[in-house]
Amino acid sequence: MFAVIEVGGKQQIISEGQVILVEKQNAGTGETITLDKVLLVADGDNVKIGKPYLEGVSVEAVVLAQEKGPKKITFKYRRRKSSHTKKGHRQQLTRLEIKKIKV
Repeated sequence: MFAVIEVGGKQQIISEGQVILVEKQNAGTGETITLDKVLLVADGDNVKIGKPYLEGVSVEAVVLAQEKGPKKITFKYRRRKSSHTKKGHRQQLTRLEIKKIKV
């Protein structure tokens, strides 16, 4: 069984027992959260598609860690102006373990 969920404005294909990285969620380490924006659920030949979300379907996940993503560098250079800027950014992420897909 797998499902397509929307978390943090992005869609992910998940299955039970999988560990995923998503945008930062407001939950502490070890807490169980419920993700209710489920777009699709498939179990073999039985497929349910939401318009846009499925009602009565949710996903339970446990927060494993709050962490930062890799550093991304932005460098702007203006020729003949003796001007440049260098900035770095690390996105806040949450590592989730999918426990159960409730249909």
